[in-house]
Amino acid sequence: MSNGFLQRGGLWVLGQGALLCVVMAGGPIWRGEWRSPTLTLLGVGLLLMSAGCGFAGTVSLGRSLTPFPKPAVGVSLVCTGVYGLMRHPLYTAVFCAAAGWALVWRSWTALLAALALGPFFDAKARREERWLKQRFPEYSDYERRVRRFIPWLY
Repeated sequence: MSNGFLQRGGLWVLGQGALLCVVMAGGPIWRGEWRSPTLTLLGVGLLLMSAGCGFAGTVSLGRSLTPFPKPAVGVSLVCTGVYGLMRHPLYTAVFCAAAGWALVWRSWTALLAALALGPFFDAKARREERWLKQRFPEYSDYERRVRRFIPWLY
């Protein structure tokens, strides 16, 4: 692995990818037998919400989009669009998609991996925010105004 990969937070990207592989493969491979139309509908709802949140986050970031937690050189801090409601909408989108996928497949394995993404993304976001504060002095004010993952809550 190149030093640049590690310096930009590449291990976070690998960890995220590993958890997502378990979620994606775990659904169809370890499909459950539990029957709950309510949970299936919740899963579909999470997938739809994820698509909207992910699309909004991707559009708002534009050229600043990167899988790495360390911001790329030459980008601006984005605080508008969905980023005016939450600081990490893409992490929220991926978490909701993973949970929704697990529920649709009724897979305990996928659901456990999806739930592990919660504390993982919280830790990744905290690391990313330290880098953002170093790069953008205005980030501290933004952090006080806007919640991390769930608008007005967390």
